[in-house]
This record gives sequence, structure tokens and C-alpha cells, in this order.
Amino acid sequence: MKRFIVRLLVTALAFYVAVALLSPQYIQPSSDNWLSFIWLALIFGIINAIVRPILVVLGCPFIILTLGLGILVINTALFALAGWVGNQFGVGFTVSGFWGAFLGSLIVSLILFVSQFFIEDMRKK
Repeated sequence: MKRFIVRLLVTALAFYVAVALLSPQYIQPSSDNWLSFIWLALIFGIINAIVRPILVVLGCPFIILTLGLGILVINTALFALAGWVGNQFGVGFTVSGFWGAFLGSLIVSLILFVSQFFIEDMRKK
């Protein structure tokens, strides 16, 4: 349970950083309080658990054809979808265009990738 809460908070922080960096031009958030980013991180986790495996299986030929770069397109779509679903509940954001979603998903992915090393290091100790 502790690991789940830490990952949820790190994901919320990653979304906060992405929205803060891309806010005026690419992303318009619905609200700026921390609780909304925690809810958004939970929505993103549910979408990643349900929709991502389906998209990866259906897009497998495309992923192989692009030598793995198709995953970036899937991550972009999931980032935009999480923002849209969150927006329906008043905690998301509106993405203007592909590049906003792409840069946002790249920022979130990089922060989550780097944080994995710290979370695993904490778990080992």
C-alpha cells in the first residue's frame, strides 16, 4: 500500500511539472490544487492499466515497424485521454494539439522513469 501511495504522489508530481512547464501554450488546466493532480494521477493509472495493453496489442505491427517509436504515439494518446477524462470530472486539463500531448507525455514518462530508480532503492533498504 505504501508503494502505491508513493507512486501515486510521484505521478501527481509529474503531471504538475508537465502542466507547469507547458501551461500557457500547450496545456490549460481545469484547476491548480494538489488534490486535482492526485485524482488525475489515479485516472491516469486506471487508463494505463486498462487501455494501454489493448493499444499495445492492436498496435504491435506499427510498433515493430517503427522500431518501438510507436509507443511514443500510444503514450501521447493516453496522456491526452487522461486529460480529457479528468476534464470531465473537473480535475484534468485541455491539450491543444498533438505536440502539447507529446511533450506532456514525454515529461511525465521521463519523471516516472527517473523516479523508478529512487523507489526501487527505497524498497531495497
